[in-house]
Amino acid sequence: MILVYGIKEHLNPIKSKLSDVIHGCMQSVLGMPEDKRAHRFIPMDADDFYYPGGRTASYTVIEINMMRGRSVETQKALIKELFSRIHSEVGISPVDVEITINEQPAHCWGFRGMTGDEARDLNYRVKV
Repeated sequence: MILVYGIKEHLNPIKSKLSDVIHGCMQSVLGMPEDKRAHRFIPMDADDFYYPGGRTASYTVIEINMMRGRSVETQKALIKELFSRIHSEVGISPVDVEITINEQPAHCWGFRGMTGDEARDLNYRVKV
């Protein structure tokens, strides 16, 4: 599950393209299948979205929640790919993008009526 926050006037016009770029990175770096896109966009009023100095109104926060298992190198590769492709394909400078990866053990995930550690039919690898 990926959550994306930004000022609504800047985030709403790019949601579709940004979703495509994020999912493309998830596919190329993590091997996620095409049909495993789970993005939630949270457009906010400017007066509800405080951001650090030196950033513009395009400042965007991306929170990636995933099951534990990806190596540090893989996680760093994902972050770097996101910075690069968001800049080249969406036009948001890396200084205006903040990315966090939150990992939880598989037993903390629930989907399709089971926990993540019970799933035996995932069509992607978690340990990459």
